[in-house]
Amino acid sequence: MRVTRLVAALTLLLPLAACSSEPQPEDTANAFAAAFAKGDLDAAAKQTDSVDSAKKQMSAVRKALEPKSVTAQVKDVAKTDNAATATATYRLTWDLGQNRTWSYDAHFELQSGDGAWRVHWTPTVIHPKLAQQQAIAVQGQQPELAPVLDRDGNLVLSPDRVVSVLLEKDKAGDVNAVAGALATALSGIDNTITQQSILDGVNKTPAGQPYQVVALRQTSYEAVKPAIYDLPGVRFTSAPRLLPPDKAFAPTVVPGIRKVVESDLTGKAGWRVITTDPTGAEVEELYAKAAQPATAATTTLSVGVQNAAQAAVNTEPTPSVIVAMQPSTGELLAVAQNASADAQGPIALMGRYPPGSTFKIVTATAALSAGKVTAATPVGCPATTVIDGREIPNAGRFDKGTIPLSTAFAVSCNTTFAQLASQMGPADLTNAAKQLGLGVDFVLPGATTVTGSVPNASGVVERAEDGFGQGKVVASPFGMALVVSTVATGKMPTPSLLRGATTKADSSARPVSPQVLDGVRAMMLEMARSTPALAAFPELRGKTGTAQFGDGTHAHGWFVGYQGDLAFAVLLTDAGVSSKAVAAATRFLSALS
Repeated sequence: MRVTRLVAALTLLLPLAACSSEPQPEDTANAFAAAFAKGDLDAAAKQTDSVDSAKKQMSAVRKALEPKSVTAQVKDVAKTDNAATATATYRLTWDLGQNRTWSYDAHFELQSGDGAWRVHWTPTVIHPKLAQQQAIAVQGQQPELAPVLDRDGNLVLSPDRVVSVLLEKDKAGDVNAVAGALATALSGIDNTITQQSILDGVNKTPAGQPYQVVALRQTSYEAVKPAIYDLPGVRFTSAPRLLPPDKAFAPTVVPGIRKVVESDLTGKAGWRVITTDPTGAEVEELYAKAAQPATAATTTLSVGVQNAAQAAVNTEPTPSVIVAMQPSTGELLAVAQNASADAQGPIALMGRYPPGSTFKIVTATAALSAGKVTAATPVGCPATTVIDGREIPNAGRFDKGTIPLSTAFAVSCNTTFAQLASQMGPADLTNAAKQLGLGVDFVLPGATTVTGSVPNASGVVERAEDGFGQGKVVASPFGMALVVSTVATGKMPTPSLLRGATTKADSSARPVSPQVLDGVRAMMLEMARSTPALAAFPELRGKTGTAQFGDGTHAHGWFVGYQGDLAFAVLLTDAGVSSKAVAAATRFLSALS
């Protein structure tokens, strides 16, 4: 009986053991998901009922998506009424790099046969909307560049496409003929492009590299495309670029502005995952992350002020510039140069010129700060004065006798201000100039600037010459606009060209006392009101300057001033007289009225 009971017990245990060792659909689902996530496509494919097809399609999808990593988590496996089938739900998460993540739920059927469970292969195992004969693709979407606006919201730079016209000599055949055809087509856009200039450029270009003939705005390219598109050896590339609506707008500063802000205006790229048919055409969008444009940048420039300044100097025959600034903030409103000035570089911001009698603003500041004179103090204004053997004349050798200092300033007595400066210490003019901003260096995002230089003057003659702006002192129009802004506001403002950007100064100086500035302002007001050409601007405060240079037979014409919250400096190089600068200033201010 004991033997019989033992046999019966073994008989009961064997079926239970057999049941516990049977394969389960959950095991296959998990094995497939783990292998697919890991990238072991051989192992994943072996869990399916169509090894070759599964491996081929899984490989194609992974190649198209190029994931940094994949996670696949089985969420549920449910057997159907038919004990030989089950349905699995799993979540796939693709990390595509560059902060791109794509997650979704997918389903697949499992079938039992020959003692094993297999994933029934169809493309929907990878994604519910992937069909036979379809592929998956990822597309990037670049946002349009954000614009650059002026202080009032007007466009300064806006996105456009630039088309580069390239010539490959080795593929051109008759390169002379091709160069001639290009020159003919492009001459209406840029008359400096000639057949010879193209040939010279091609011949200087290293072998195997294309020569860039020109870069065109999209509209200009479309105009010449019929004439150049099919020329042998000519090809084209295009790229987005921030361009001014008017290419003549502020060329002195626009390139610098663009260089600073362009990388911040690209925004965040978007992307899409799509299905495609065998021809590569899109079938359906599976996922999309929209591109996010950047916020527009804002420059301190004013389109209206810039255009007024530009028009005021455009017709001048010599290099001429106007720099305008808002005294209360230091924000640059305009930097205008005519064509001949542009040919010399950014002279409005970096030119170093004798300031002539505009420097009497500095000399007056130093004299009043010393407390020995006021604007009303009687001073001599003889036709000439001799200081340590050096004769210094007034322009035209006019003689005003004894007059108030403010009048000597208004009529621009060189002799008066030479005498005042000769009685100062070696550093007095240097220190006063720096209090007004002249001689301070700035790191200004978007532009390179030089204010000027006022070195210490140890010799009495040198100080006397500096006193009326004809010694070793030099200033840029930018520097003189800053001087006038400081007089207007009472404290040197920090200049800027871009909102949100920080300008750094290499030094600081104590402000000029209010009493001194009141005196200087009164002198500048008297000067402007005594000039008939400026009668239309009763609140204008300013100073003229005629600055000799070279052998003394040539002179620059200056006028600097401020009105309300607008300060400016006008420089007409080699103009001979300051009255021409006054006329340009009148045109400028009249355009803003």
